[in-house]
Amino acid sequence: RSLKIYRPGGRCNISGERVRRARERAGLSQEQLAVRLQLDGLGLTQKAISRMETGVADYELVHLARALEVGVLELLGLEP
Repeated sequence: RSLKIYRPGGRCNISGERVRRARERAGLSQEQLAVRLQLDGLGLTQKAISRMETGVADYELVHLARALEVGVLELLGLEP
């Protein structure tokens, strides 16, 4: 018996696309977002931002929300 993963819209990662959209709305490159996250205490590179946009770890969401000046619930798709 295999475990089935719920994939809304065929994707496992709900927040990655929202992170990308929030980053673009903020006018930030992946590198610029990485710098903001580093200043917030999460030492990541541009490559890590690219990975996040396809799969975000839950502990990263708090830092991302602060760096992007949005709410965690927005990144999770629970509020507009």
